[in-house]
Amino acid sequence: MFTGIVKALGKVGQIARQGGDIRLTVRSTGLPWSEFEVGESIAVNGVCLTAVELLADGFVADVSAETLGVTALARLAPGSRVNLEPSLAIGERLGGHLVSGHVDCIGEIKCREADARSVRLQVEIPDDYRRYVAKKGSVCIDGVSLTVNSVSAAGFSVNIIPHTAEVTIVDDYTAGDLVNIEVDLLARYLERLLTGDGRDGVTKDFLRAHGYV
Repeated sequence: MFTGIVKALGKVGQIARQGGDIRLTVRSTGLPWSEFEVGESIAVNGVCLTAVELLADGFVADVSAETLGVTALARLAPGSRVNLEPSLAIGERLGGHLVSGHVDCIGEIKCREADARSVRLQVEIPDDYRRYVAKKGSVCIDGVSLTVNSVSAAGFSVNIIPHTAEVTIVDDYTAGDLVNIEVDLLARYLERLLTGDGRDGVTKDFLRAHGYV
């Protein structure tokens, strides 16, 4: 589990193709690698990867064909900058929102424009995932927890404050860039509860009877 608060920036080192999978090397001076162990979960641009080897300045992870198919990791190249976040430890401050590291879909940056000292991004996502995004709700873009400013027929917009632009790769984005999107966990589980068979859990009638609808 993660929070969407990026802890360090990294750079892709070697990308070794092995059949349909890849072995990815990520290097960064921003994390205490000596404190990690093989098997640790580390989010790379919001994708939960398992460290199969630790280096003095980074780690190595295997990326499956499934992960390559549903995320934008396949578009990384040696030298690409990435957002890094180790998994959440019990007792830490939860600065963003609960993020699983299991990317839902790939989004596309459609527009980037200045908004006072911030940057406003318009992001387009597939039809099947738009219903999970709500104004003032949370969304995770390449591992960065952000607040949704507005929603549209094609996707949503977010504002990037100067601090976020400085400590993540978000400031690198231009129109046409593809990004990893993870919608809010609560939205997904709430939909499952509401669209079940009604024999167990929460239904619309239950919510209506208790004053929530």
